[in-house]
Amino acid sequence: MTVDDTFRTLVSPTMGEFRDRGSKFLAFAYPINTEADSRTYLDMLRTQHPKAVHHCYAYRLGTDRNNYRANDDGEPSGSAGRPILNVLYSRDLTNVLVVVVRYFGGTLLGVPGLINAYKTATIAALDAAKATEKTVNELYQVRYPFEQMNHVMRLVKEQQLPVLKQGYDTACILEIEVRKSLVNTVLERLGKMEGVEVLPHPQSLSC
Repeated sequence: MTVDDTFRTLVSPTMGEFRDRGSKFLAFAYPINTEADSRTYLDMLRTQHPKAVHHCYAYRLGTDRNNYRANDDGEPSGSAGRPILNVLYSRDLTNVLVVVVRYFGGTLLGVPGLINAYKTATIAALDAAKATEKTVNELYQVRYPFEQMNHVMRLVKEQQLPVLKQGYDTACILEIEVRKSLVNTVLERLGKMEGVEVLPHPQSLSC
């Protein structure tokens, strides 16, 4: 079975704008990795735009469709966050947050008008963005005796595994990223090396 371990996200933050009957919709798109990232950007925009009447947003995380959030921030239900999220899905983007800041122009737009405004502003921001394809990686810590260093490093080089940290204490310690589709192959080969220990999701590494 083929492992789906690639996803499309943004290279860098972008902005777009849409106006309708006096209301101004400023869309800000950000690449993110966690829900905490989204809160950081939301707090920043609320500070930068304190006079805006709404800060509506949506984000998507991960490669499936289960980790997402859409928030209308006081707009009629389904008129803001969901249209933003739908654009992320239609562009096949994930690990992305879009916040649309609205300045009210004095005229009510109605639900259809709001849906169009939030959708169009989001499209404007994403049209200005550059997308990139990334891989889903898992993090491992490898501990091995010095005499296995050549074998371990040969595997790292062959599979082009990013090395995050490397240290030497009573044993050699290596923190690596492994592309999801390569996990079984890499772990199997490391498991055949005498004295090599592999630990998933390390919290820290001696250096």
